[in-house]
Amino acid sequence: MTQRRAVIVGGNRTPFVKAGGAYASASAQDLLTAALDGLVARFGLAGEQVDEVVAGAVLKHTRDFNLTREAVLGSSLSPHTPAVDLAQACGTGLEAVVYASNKIRLGQADVAIAGGVDSASDAPIVVTEPLRRALLKLNRARTLPDKLKALSRIRPQDLAPVPPAVVEPRTGLSMGESQALTTKKWGVTREAQDELSVASHHNLAAAWNAGFFDDLVTGYLGVARDALLRPDTSMEALAKLRPVFGRGDGATMTAGNSTALTDGAAVALVAEESYARGRGWPVLASLVDAQVAASDYVTGAEDLLLAPVRAIPQLLERNSLTLDDFDLIEIHEAFASTVLATLKALEEGGVGTVDRAKLNVNGSSLAAGHPFAATGGRIVASLAKMLAERGPGSKGLISICAAGGQGVVAILEAV
Repeated sequence: MTQRRAVIVGGNRTPFVKAGGAYASASAQDLLTAALDGLVARFGLAGEQVDEVVAGAVLKHTRDFNLTREAVLGSSLSPHTPAVDLAQACGTGLEAVVYASNKIRLGQADVAIAGGVDSASDAPIVVTEPLRRALLKLNRARTLPDKLKALSRIRPQDLAPVPPAVVEPRTGLSMGESQALTTKKWGVTREAQDELSVASHHNLAAAWNAGFFDDLVTGYLGVARDALLRPDTSMEALAKLRPVFGRGDGATMTAGNSTALTDGAAVALVAEESYARGRGWPVLASLVDAQVAASDYVTGAEDLLLAPVRAIPQLLERNSLTLDDFDLIEIHEAFASTVLATLKALEEGGVGTVDRAKLNVNGSSLAAGHPFAATGGRIVASLAKMLAERGPGSKGLISICAAGGQGVVAILEAV
């Protein structure tokens, strides 16, 4: 079978908002449905059957066991559109695009929608383990004595809810505390982190002002722009912030150079090239190749968020490319120090040096926000458009780190 080409046609996302803000009452399903409907309206897909919608979320309630399908049913797509949930922590959105692209390449689909969503405002609250076991026994009980026996096992301390937390089960460390270890190990300075954060905000603000996101974002619940964006931020303003991760005088990670908990959804429209052209859709860029990797962070031998450093060399070698061959490079800004440590690791590992003029030129997660599973969809759609503006053959590299010591990287090329 001759391999077909999967192309990015466009994308849509909600503006991203800080947790507890304008989307506080919206569920992950609400957000994903909004992102889908914006895309459907933009590309005239109302009532049509798409071959598949693939998306996911990191923070999910038990009610969200079929999240993507439910979002499809709530959208203006045909109810005959199948859907699948996919999860790879913060790599979910990019992995969803890879999944959809591979189906298109193999002839299993002509058109698909891929992305992700997360709502830190809608994070599930977990009950204690003793209460959970007692409730399960109560549910199974058939007689009154058995029900009373199940209830008698509950103690007052069991009733306290377990607050939500994003921590690594193997280490017990939050993402920020894990990154603080990496920051210290790689000698990333506070000044360098703040400089990257300021650049992210200024670049994203400039892109918004230039109208770059006019065909990539649909307003939701009265929000028209990314609400975390601080166009006027400065080195002086960031210097006043206290460290929030790490310990002692050497702590350098602040709320200003770390991503905030965020609500939002993002999707990309992926199609077989001739199908897209037949519909009169723009053909922005093809997904050339992708690679995943994992790091040995549990033993401390490697860093939690530097798994992309293992994936990038594999991807470059397989495609006979170097970092210099790329016109644009998108490295997800989980934390400013994650990006800077990644750059150092690539350089010291002999992979090459990233030209900072090509890095996150329209801003990234530090300024836009990071609704975990939605970040990949945001980056794919934005990068595809940026590459198309530069002309055929322009290449872009995407690098996204993820919880569990994983990384997803991909190559896009303007068609």
